[in-house]
Amino acid sequence: MKSKGGNGAKSAAKDKSLHRVYSSQITETVERAPSRAMLHAVGFTEKDFKKSQVGIASTWSMVTPCNMHINVLANMAAEGVNKAGGKAVEFGTITISDGISMGTEGMKYSLVSREVIADSIETVAGCEWFDGLVAIGGCDKNMPGCLMAMARLNRPAVFVYGGTIMPGKHRGKDVDIVSVFEAVGAHARGDIGDKELAQIEACSIPGPGSCGGMYTANTMASAIEALGMSLPNSSAQAAISEDKARDCRDAGAAVLNLIKLGIRPSDIMTRKAFENAIVVVNALGGSTNAVLHLLAIAHTMGVKLSLDDFTRIGKKSPVLADLKPSGKHVMADLVAIGGLTPLMKTLLDAGLLHGDVLTVTGKTLKENLKGVKPYPAGQTVVRPLSDPIKQDGHLVILYGNLAPKGAVAKISGKEGLTFTGKARVFGSEEDALKRILDGTVKKGDVIVIRYEGPKGGPGMREMLAPTSAVMGKGLGKDVALITDGRFSGGSHGFVVGHITPEAQDGGPLAIVQNGDPITIDAKKRQINLGVPAAEIKKRLAKWKAPKPRYTRGVLAKYASQVNSASEGAVTDANLKLP
Repeated sequence: MKSKGGNGAKSAAKDKSLHRVYSSQITETVERAPSRAMLHAVGFTEKDFKKSQVGIASTWSMVTPCNMHINVLANMAAEGVNKAGGKAVEFGTITISDGISMGTEGMKYSLVSREVIADSIETVAGCEWFDGLVAIGGCDKNMPGCLMAMARLNRPAVFVYGGTIMPGKHRGKDVDIVSVFEAVGAHARGDIGDKELAQIEACSIPGPGSCGGMYTANTMASAIEALGMSLPNSSAQAAISEDKARDCRDAGAAVLNLIKLGIRPSDIMTRKAFENAIVVVNALGGSTNAVLHLLAIAHTMGVKLSLDDFTRIGKKSPVLADLKPSGKHVMADLVAIGGLTPLMKTLLDAGLLHGDVLTVTGKTLKENLKGVKPYPAGQTVVRPLSDPIKQDGHLVILYGNLAPKGAVAKISGKEGLTFTGKARVFGSEEDALKRILDGTVKKGDVIVIRYEGPKGGPGMREMLAPTSAVMGKGLGKDVALITDGRFSGGSHGFVVGHITPEAQDGGPLAIVQNGDPITIDAKKRQINLGVPAAEIKKRLAKWKAPKPRYTRGVLAKYASQVNSASEGAVTDANLKLP
């Protein structure tokens, strides 16, 4: 098996049990008595020193409902490890709430948190010599952060999804966090009053679990399962359910099996596995954030993956799931009809997935899906391959004079395939939101939000507030929105994000002026500024980069290290090594 775990593990393996390649560094010999003394204090017995040690990375916090139950899930995973003959060690990492900070300056920390989470899990597991890892995540950034840490460590590992929230109910209809954002737009339009807005606010988030549509959390959970790094159907279970409790316990046992078999993330997260993840994300109509995160995980794993792979694979990947935000169903509806595995079996049987890839069960994807039954007759959540929602993928990579290095659009087909309008330019999300709500933005406008990229923000905020305001104001088919920032999985409408080079790097987005014509063509996969090349060159020659918005702290460090969104917005790609 491949190995890049390092830290002297190979030398230890010569004389120690292969099941304790790492932990034997701190449990053997007289010289390690101080290490064992510390471990005695946290509950180790003499017998435990002879067991594989498994770190349980918990993203629990009371910051957000997505993660408020994960301490209980972590306990269950630890129980699974211990019952299977290992020794579990629980530890925590951070999480943030996009839903709470969305539309504020605080949201600039969101994507940054992915790197902090990856760094912190790597730091703890590397320092404490765990033989394996179970990581439990339940929100947009902590999930890819967990996978990036697993890739760096390259020790046997299993990811557990915290599970989806159940929908709230308002006037007999399912509601969630996006319903609240869109209600703000409807309130500004005058369609609902203060009382109804307060009612929607109060009932949309009924308890623990990740946001209920095919937004970024459920998208990434599904992508991770398709990568082979979660147990079957881990991505499609309610947060509070016996299925999720079983998933946690089984993950604890599964990681010990991986240790026994010597199977590492590098054996599972291969190029074929990433191709499977892209197909599944398209089939589900998933979030544009999947592009950013899969590029980042692949970079960390050392797998070559590019924007053009999303185009190539998307051309043969139909959209089958009728899930929010573009569709009508919530994730709980997918759970109720059997979860993700029947969809993956359908895709596998159609030759759209690689069945020979290894997974955390120790078996191949094809072996995992053997015997999986199809969805029940009459269900409306997932369409058959013969009647897709869209024949090809909805994640459309655009190029053109506005995005020489690429941009990402989410084209469900409902918003049309082309849009031409006049630019209405804003230097921040807040400015754009204000002008959408007060009626300044009109039919035919292309809303341009710039200096919101990874460096320019810094942090590449999600534009859920302005896109939801557009929908709430009834302008979903009448305006487009483009940005070097990104979008929440809850965003829909004619939107284009991840425009690179970003404005802060002197990308053409920086020199767009009010009234400039802009054309977005999903059929040709282009986004162009209708200004002569000579004029663009002239404007760029006069342009000067704004001064950094932050000069100290984590945002300043991030801005100085992060690479382009088209390359995953990672912070370790441009390190100057001796």
